[in-house]
Amino acid sequence: MNREQIMEVIPHRDPFLLIDEVEEMEEGKSITAIKHVSEKEYYFAGHFPQEKVMPGVLIIEALAQAGAVAILSMPEHRGKIAYFGGIKEARFRQKVVPGDTLRLHVELDRLRSSSGKGEATAYLGDKVACKCEITFAIG
Repeated sequence: MNREQIMEVIPHRDPFLLIDEVEEMEEGKSITAIKHVSEKEYYFAGHFPQEKVMPGVLIIEALAQAGAVAILSMPEHRGKIAYFGGIKEARFRQKVVPGDTLRLHVELDRLRSSSGKGEATAYLGDKVACKCEITFAIG
């Protein structure tokens, strides 16, 4: 799935669409998406300009957007919005800098008609950059 197809599923647009492609997806169960971190990202102008680092909250947002694609691709949720509900146990283990490719993996372990929860992990190569539990509401 490319960016245009992603934008058919979730309402996010530039500069806030934080996933570039979907590698694998099992609707309602799991997703692996990619974010190519570019030097041109708007946030690098002000987030440690002397040492550009992707903000942790945006890594978590990218994970949430990936999870939203997996949820909103389901026929019963098409056209809806997945709202961020919460974050638990967020841990950051690697700096994400321009030129990096983030692999965003979300396993949805509880999905109800109007809410859910998932385990989300962002990788740089085979190293964990960020890991957390995300919760969401579907509206």
